[in-house]
Amino acid sequence: MNKSATLTKAPMSVMDAIYTRRAVRFYAPTPVDEGTVGLLLDAAVQAPTAVREEPWAFVLVQDRETLKRLSDDVKKSLDEVWRDVHLPEASHDSRFSIPENVFYDAGTLIVICGKPLGRFVAADCWLATENLLLAARAMGLGTCVIGLAVNTLNAPKWKLELGIPDEMTAFAPVIVGTPSGETPATSRHKPAVLRWIK
Repeated sequence: MNKSATLTKAPMSVMDAIYTRRAVRFYAPTPVDEGTVGLLLDAAVQAPTAVREEPWAFVLVQDRETLKRLSDDVKKSLDEVWRDVHLPEASHDSRFSIPENVFYDAGTLIVICGKPLGRFVAADCWLATENLLLAARAMGLGTCVIGLAVNTLNAPKWKLELGIPDEMTAFAPVIVGTPSGETPATSRHKPAVLRWIK
């Protein structure tokens, strides 16, 4: 199947994908197939990139045992994670409750990593992440960024196991899969415009 034809036939507009994308936390057990992962990565690398550096690289994890071990290690490091996001463990509310598996039993984890090429590497990798999230939504897949996993993914042990070179940084761990139910919409505040100079 032609990649461009598949993306052209996406069942929704970009605006629909933006407004209906949700952080999905319930997944069917099957991993995303190789062709679909390829389409998601192709969409990711269409993102804007400072001075055409294209600093991104990707790690794909679909092995259940590896995902479980990684999840267990993420949970062991939560005290440090709470400090990083300025949420004392005792005060975090239900929005931050930790599931048995931090990857919500999704069958596919895509980690967007960046090479140390310049000051906009993190921004480039997050732009690629957003492309991936919207492409997945357009294809009927669910996604969720698992920020809790970033510290663990950048630990030497996991960088070695996942093939992330020492000089690279894991920026965005994204689970992808077929949703196993409906994810309700959440409201957003109106844009806060500090000033509009005309």
